[in-house]
Amino acid sequence: MSNFTENILEQAIIDLFKKQGYEYSFGPELHRRTKDILFLDDLKTFLNEKYDNSLTDNEIQKIINEISFISSNPLFDGNREVFNKINNGFSIYRDDSTLPNLFVELIDFKEFSNNKFRIINQYEIEDLELRIPDILVFVNGIPVSIIEVKTAKDESVTIHDAWEQIHLRYTRSIPEALKYSFVSMITDGINTKLGTIFTPYEFYYAWKKEEDVSAEQEGIKSLVSAINGFYKKDRFIEILQDFIIYPDKGTKDQYPVICRYPQYFATKKLLDSIRAHMKPHGDGKGGTYFAATGSGKTYTMLFLARKLVKSNSEEFKNPTVIVIVDREDLDNQTTGRFASSKKYLNDSENVRSIDSRSDLKETLSTTQSGGVFITTVQKFAEDTGTLSERTNIICISDEAHRSQINLGPKVKVSVSSDNNILFTDIENMTRKLVTAKEIEKSYGFAKYLHDSFPQATYLGFTGTPINETLLVFGGIVDSYTMKQSEEDGITVGIMYEPALARVILNDEQAKKIDEYYKKCRELGTNDYQVEQSIKDMTAIDLLLGHPDRLEKVAKDIITHYEELEKNKPDIVQKAMIVCSNRQIAFDMYNLILSLRPEWGVKKKTEDDSKYSKEQLSDLTAVEKIKFVATQGPNDKKELFDLAGTSEYRKDLAEIFKNEKSNFKIAVVVDMWLTGFDVPSLSVMYIDKPIQKHTLIQTISRVNRVFKGKDKGVVVDYIGFYQELLEAMKVYGNIKDIPIEEINLSLDIFRNELALLDDLLLNFASKDYFEGSPLEQLLCIDRAVEFVQYKKERETSFMGHSKRLKQAYQLVAPTGKLTDDDVNKANFYFVIRSIIFKQTIGNTPDTETMNKHVQKMVEEAIQCSGVEIVEELGDGEDIFSDEFIKKIEDAKMPISKFNALVKLLKQAIKEFGKMNKLKAIEYSEKLQQTIDKYNNRDNLVFVSETVADFVDSLSQELIKHYYELSNDRNIYKEKGFESPLEGAIYDILIRVRDDHQFDFDEDNCIPLAKEIKVLIDDKSQYTDYISREDTKNQLSMDLVRLLRKNGYPPKWNNEIFTRILAQVDNQKRNGF
Repeated sequence: MSNFTENILEQAIIDLFKKQGYEYSFGPELHRRTKDILFLDDLKTFLNEKYDNSLTDNEIQKIINEISFISSNPLFDGNREVFNKINNGFSIYRDDSTLPNLFVELIDFKEFSNNKFRIINQYEIEDLELRIPDILVFVNGIPVSIIEVKTAKDESVTIHDAWEQIHLRYTRSIPEALKYSFVSMITDGINTKLGTIFTPYEFYYAWKKEEDVSAEQEGIKSLVSAINGFYKKDRFIEILQDFIIYPDKGTKDQYPVICRYPQYFATKKLLDSIRAHMKPHGDGKGGTYFAATGSGKTYTMLFLARKLVKSNSEEFKNPTVIVIVDREDLDNQTTGRFASSKKYLNDSENVRSIDSRSDLKETLSTTQSGGVFITTVQKFAEDTGTLSERTNIICISDEAHRSQINLGPKVKVSVSSDNNILFTDIENMTRKLVTAKEIEKSYGFAKYLHDSFPQATYLGFTGTPINETLLVFGGIVDSYTMKQSEEDGITVGIMYEPALARVILNDEQAKKIDEYYKKCRELGTNDYQVEQSIKDMTAIDLLLGHPDRLEKVAKDIITHYEELEKNKPDIVQKAMIVCSNRQIAFDMYNLILSLRPEWGVKKKTEDDSKYSKEQLSDLTAVEKIKFVATQGPNDKKELFDLAGTSEYRKDLAEIFKNEKSNFKIAVVVDMWLTGFDVPSLSVMYIDKPIQKHTLIQTISRVNRVFKGKDKGVVVDYIGFYQELLEAMKVYGNIKDIPIEEINLSLDIFRNELALLDDLLLNFASKDYFEGSPLEQLLCIDRAVEFVQYKKERETSFMGHSKRLKQAYQLVAPTGKLTDDDVNKANFYFVIRSIIFKQTIGNTPDTETMNKHVQKMVEEAIQCSGVEIVEELGDGEDIFSDEFIKKIEDAKMPISKFNALVKLLKQAIKEFGKMNKLKAIEYSEKLQQTIDKYNNRDNLVFVSETVADFVDSLSQELIKHYYELSNDRNIYKEKGFESPLEGAIYDILIRVRDDHQFDFDEDNCIPLAKEIKVLIDDKSQYTDYISREDTKNQLSMDLVRLLRKNGYPPKWNNEIFTRILAQVDNQKRNGF
């Protein structure tokens, strides 16, 4: 049978089901009416077995009528009602009125083996028309799943044809059958995907694993994994019970959601992790779930919540689930998903968002069990206090890499009401002058959250886990990477396009800036403030916001976007422009409007003629491009008014999400870069330095699946290619994240704190920690004088306190520091800040210098101009094999150092074949750098500090590499025609310098050439290496030649030995 037809594929699928223990029937052989949808034999058998044959025929018919009488018009409502009846059960009156009502379950969800599983192919159904679905999957006589098969051999027939058959023809002609169908599978043997009968084609997916530990399968194997994995009897029953979500109110844009295989396995593993870590016997760290941004984390939360509050409610003592988000827009988005799934969560009253802090206190302090609540972490405050000490509270934190991991303190230091003193916000490392009365300590929202529910179990959901995430929530329980998500079609690929906007500073102007700083030092400005100003003025924002550069970028964005629209005129392609700060974003917005004023005209859609009056009535007239940012207290009026209120921005978000709206381009800074889903967002123009997890979160805005969208596009104007490689290396294929760095940082913090304690050992600091506000102020003043008494002590203090701050930034959020640690650190930070801010008389401070230098920098850029580099190569698919290879090659600081060592060793080895003496020199330089690396203090160098240190060593290696490269080329400049001449020249110069005799360098060049001629004559034969007589003759001739030229004045065998060694070296290496 060589012709592999659709029929044969159908039989193969049937065989797979039979191996799973399903009964099989051939439709045409069954004795039934074609109008009968249910397979009544199995249904009646199940009911009689479940209820011990106690049901009358009339009662059985009542049960059948409960679902068969449900209208299929509209189909969505009928399908959902049947699903709820089956899922939740229902009651019927008994024929015997003396008996209580009977609660009926049409599927036994507790013991799957009690159910009747059957597949039937070619099952004729007569409804509005006669149709014959390929395969129906029955559970207890109910056709809960439909399978449509297409031939594998015909390239013109695809699974999209199968999708159309179910979603168009069958829904139109046999709705009475499809009202029972909750799962739809389409396959041609090569491609197999699952969804529901309402799922858009682009959201069907493959079930690639049979078990969590199984390898992901493709092609024909994915068909096998779908049947053996998804339709496995116990799992299929569990999926029908807990992993299909019907929204409470169905609309055109809302449809049932069925779990994908990563969501199913993640939910199961998270449930196990909660069991293992739940208090009072566990540590309350339920674990971290890492799933690629855009892969459906919110639905995984819903599946987990359902398992907790419904199916496993008794086990977890009717728990309360609290979903914590970190922004209002995420609150609205998450609440929308949960609030529309109240029936799914089995609670119509207590599935809602917490509106305010008072609502938070009132609701969560009085709720004794049950409920699913969504709230922002910012609603937890110091005065919230303990709301509940119940152990059956499960807190699920969304975006668990942000404000939900900050358990550490912020400290405000202040003095008496009539004195000003520096305010230090340790968490953010900022300073300003305030007036207050005492030392105050406050904590991040995450600390107050944990204080509110001290016995709760906490889980973290994130697309970009960081070290602190794992410390707060526990290790990674499960992961689903960006690469997996793209391969599974759950997200689309991302195309990286470089368009670096480069600026060049004029050297002469740069010298004037250096002269200005020198003058400031002479006037008395301290070195710390000069260094800070230099740091500020080399900040990239200063260059990014230059008008000439912005204009070039704006023009390029317009050209690029208009080309996108031209190439795909029928596909909605929304865009974001990400700017470095609010002022630059404001300037960019105005620049684009000046170049395209028509984009500022308010319209409902780009072309109103394409929509009906009813559709247009739901839309708001708005410009094509909008500025989206929060209002700042010091904004100029125009910027402040344009930013608008939070309610205005909330409305803008909904308008932007509407694919029909004229609002196509959003100019942003930080807003909408994380947790903001707009499937029609196709391109992101990034003109802002972004790194690590924030970079991944940002570019992932364009990876959502949308009709007609094959790739998301990211255009890079800033040059973050290397950062992208490194971020993708960490978050693109993550399996685990080490957390040792935090522990080492804690050691660094304690080490630096101890060193500072020793430095101020003879200083009496008791007044600061125990005294009145005025005593504290005077103590700080004495401490500054004590530190500055000796310049050496001041330098040492400023260095150690700087490293202390760096370490503090890493460990503070974890909550691992004691109050004593924080108080001492704060004391040293205040001293540091005062020393830093000291000025003499009217000498320029940091702000004054910044204003002056900013103008000079702008003039320098104007002198040299701005060029935009548009052709850095074609765009790259960040999931292509080539890009993945680059990710694998991308090195972190230490790995980069090791790679450079390897590279330089190889270069020295190759150079040594031509010039043994110079190779030894470079080997010594290399070893010195390696020794610096190996002798570093392990307690001092970690994270940013280790990166800086190792990067400096890497720069040394790169310097050596270029020196070596230059040495290879310098011989040509001196007129040498071969590497050997250059090597002999180096030997002549080295021996002369080592023995300190006079011999003109210019004479060394012709001598080296003569020696080379002599060597060529004597060593031309292939057996030179083994011929001692030839070497002896060369030795005699070499002595004569050197003496003839007067080199060296007093004979030394060293020159002879080195030259012969070089000849041997080149001969052995094939030169």
